[in-house]
Amino acid sequence: MTDETPRTIADRTLDDYRANAEAFREGTRDHDVSQNIDALLRHIHGEPPFRILDLGCGPGRDLKAFTARGHVAVGLEGAEPFVQMARAETGCEVLHQNLLQLDLPAGAFDGIFANAVLFHVPSREIAGVLLKLHAALRSGGVLFASNPRGNNQEGWSGARYGAWYDWPTWNGLLQSVGFVELEHYYRPTGLPRDQQPWLASVWRKG
Repeated sequence: MTDETPRTIADRTLDDYRANAEAFREGTRDHDVSQNIDALLRHIHGEPPFRILDLGCGPGRDLKAFTARGHVAVGLEGAEPFVQMARAETGCEVLHQNLLQLDLPAGAFDGIFANAVLFHVPSREIAGVLLKLHAALRSGGVLFASNPRGNNQEGWSGARYGAWYDWPTWNGLLQSVGFVELEHYYRPTGLPRDQQPWLASVWRKG
């Protein structure tokens, strides 16, 4: 773990995304995360359309996917180039917020889609972020999270900070702030476990 402040860590990580925004958009445009989108949507109770927060929405790929399915998608992003790209690309509302300074309305969302984003939060701050996401969900709302898995190490990977949790640790973190597990799985599907670097999990607000 670094002795840098969480704000410094966040700023340095966002700086790398800012500097590489166009390359990131092109490199991730065709990634298929429909398995993850399906995992979130099938657990939400009630009648659609659902109000979905796409946390760390990047250039807006998944905002478009939720909108295409008839839902009301709201993005949240800390890197200004991505905020501009997502707004222009999707027409959706996109909040410009840092994960460490979330300001979300209480009970406003049926689901939160946190695909490849929460692992950037330093471990000493993750419980506070999860509590804010819990509060932003309506009663019985659903959180989806996908993170690269590991053995609970954290630090810099190039110019981006990450925390790589194993399942027991991640499960304990989510339960400690009031989430109830619905399911978890590893990606990409159909491969041996040592070739599945992503841990996906779905949770209901308890």
